Order: sequence, then C-alpha cells, then structure tokens
Amino acid sequence: MTGKQFVAERVASIGSSGIRRIFDLAASMTNPIDMSMGQPDFDTPEPIKAAAIKCIQEGRNGYTVTHGLPELRKTISAKLKAELDWEPSVFVTSGVSGGLVLAMMACLNPGDEVLMADPHFVSYPHLVNLAGGKPVKVSIYDDFRLHLDRFESAITPKTKAILINSPANPTGIIASKEDMKAMAELARKHDLLLISDEIYDLLCYDEPAPSPVPFAPERTLLLRGFGKSYGMTGWRMGYAAGPEAVIAEMAKLQQYTFVCAPHMAQEACITALNSDISEQVTNYRRKRDLVLSKLEGVFEFVRPGGGFFIYPKSPAGFKSGTAFVEEGIKNNILVIPGNVFSDRDTHFRISYALSDAKIEAGCDLLCKIAQSR
Repeated sequence: MTGKQFVAERVASIGSSGIRRIFDLAASMTNPIDMSMGQPDFDTPEPIKAAAIKCIQEGRNGYTVTHGLPELRKTISAKLKAELDWEPSVFVTSGVSGGLVLAMMACLNPGDEVLMADPHFVSYPHLVNLAGGKPVKVSIYDDFRLHLDRFESAITPKTKAILINSPANPTGIIASKEDMKAMAELARKHDLLLISDEIYDLLCYDEPAPSPVPFAPERTLLLRGFGKSYGMTGWRMGYAAGPEAVIAEMAKLQQYTFVCAPHMAQEACITALNSDISEQVTNYRRKRDLVLSKLEGVFEFVRPGGGFFIYPKSPAGFKSGTAFVEEGIKNNILVIPGNVFSDRDTHFRISYALSDAKIEAGCDLLCKIAQSR
C-alpha cells in the first residue's frame, strides 16, 4: 500500500513547486552562481535581533492573543494612518503567505473565481484551489501592466476578488497609480474584493509603489510583511488590514490554524517598523541598475522598479525559458524558468539579491550563453 488512497483530491492535483524541480535538477552543481533565491542577502538588522533575544531571555515565549500584540498592532495602525490616512481593522499574520491562506479560506465559497495577473507568484493559483475557488489568470504580457480591459473581460458572475501584487514577483514591476485606480474602480463597479499583496512595498527604487487603498479603502484587503524588507524571511511575520468583517473571519480561522504569530518575532517587529532601511534600499537600487546595465542589448526585458527580480525573455535560439535555464545549469548558473510563474514558458527570472561580484559573473555568463546560439 502506498497511502495514496488517504490523500485528498484538493492536494493530489498540486504538483511539487516548479522552483523545487529546478533545484532538484541543479543538485549536481558544484558551487553554482545562484541567481534563483527570493530572499534578501543582507542579515536582519542588529536592533531587530536584539529585541527578539531580549523577549526570549525575559521569558516572554508563550502565546499572544490571536490578533497579535496590542503594541505591534498599534504601531501598524499608526503607520497605515500616516501613510494612507486609513484606519482599518488590523491583525498580525504568520507571514504574508499565512495571510493569503487565511484570506482565501475566509472569503471564497466553492467555485468563486479570483482574477490574478499572469505571470504571478507561484503560490497564488494553488491557494485559491485549496480554498475551493477557481484561479482565473489574466495575461499581462508583454509590458506587465494591469490592463483594465483584459481584467474586465475576465469577470463573470462567479468572480469574487482580484489579487494584485506590486512590486511584483517575478517581474519586479510596480503598478502605476493609474492602473491601481482602474483596478479599484473595476472592483467597485463589480462589487469585488481587492487583495493587495505588498510584501515588497519598501523595496522601491524609482518611486513608491501605489496601493489601491486610497482608491477603494472599503474593499481592499492589504497584506504586508517583514521578511523581504528587513531580512527576516525565516521569521514568518506579516499583517493583514482591511474590512472589519473580513479581518474578523481571518482572525477566527487563525485561532484554529496558526494560533498566533511567534511572540518574540512580534516584539522584534515593533522595532522593525521604527527602523531605517534606506541603506538596504540604496544597495538594491544599485544592484538593480548593475543587472540592467549588464543585460541591456542582449536580453529583452521590462525595467523593474522594485523587489529584487528581473524577468527577461528567453533569447533567440532557445525554444523556451526552461530550455535556457537548463543550458544555464549545464554552465553552473541557476535561474528560474517562467513557466513556474505562468502559463507561458517564454521568460526566466533572475534574482539580484546577491553580491556585486556574483551579479557581474552571473550576468556575464548569462550573456555568453545567450550569444552562443
């Protein structure tokens, strides 16, 4: 017996992460140039680490209330009021991923449709499916803008929500203020929930990333986190803010799933929200510009404005993004094919969250491979 008969249909249809498959292919690589990672290459700032250590040493290691520490929620609320002039219900989640899980569980009935851009973060369609919904992918190739007409044409009587990610993974593109306003007006016109994944909100290099909140505060569910901006990916910390009814149901579900976010990490996040990460942002802006200067003229791409990814087209001579990635693996460099994030296999994702020396070596090697055919 294999145990297969015990597996639920809702998970049996989900394959292993495409990123994991590439890592398996790369298992034989020796000291590769790894441009695949989706996490910062800088360590958590010392004051944030010190706050967590102090909490642990003082014995504050038990559960917190489900909604999160009152002081942390107060700090988050003050930030949202100052930035967006918005006073929503707020609670603390176990990462943005935890917030997404709870949002789908709280909001979707069987068959409800969620619109999302294609390409998209790898988890989005699977989380919708797990909650009994139906992911509806809207192509935003080749300029990666949120085209109003394409989203509106995808709306049906079953559409429940639009899921937006800006700055975006895998493209690094920041949605324009005009596009965000258009999405907000579309949601209001069709009575939809806007779920805005803003995990990279502080990592913007040319201009701030507009949020849909100013345009539709009453129907926006905002999800933000600490991992990418503060080098805290393993701490699994985030927060949700939005309509009171939605937040209440998400928090209720958290009681029976995550229970609460880690106590010591919550204490540290109070310090994080009062920290200055301008130096990290400056460093990533420089790294972004370094990558663009190295790839320009060899690869076709849309200039990213945030996060730490760029999403070039597979060069001529390669039939797909996967074919180019596989050739890269043969040459000891690791990037991620676009079909991990999309129904198309025409692009690949590069992360520039690594040292300048490795960025230069990696980009030189990618260009060499592209020009070899």
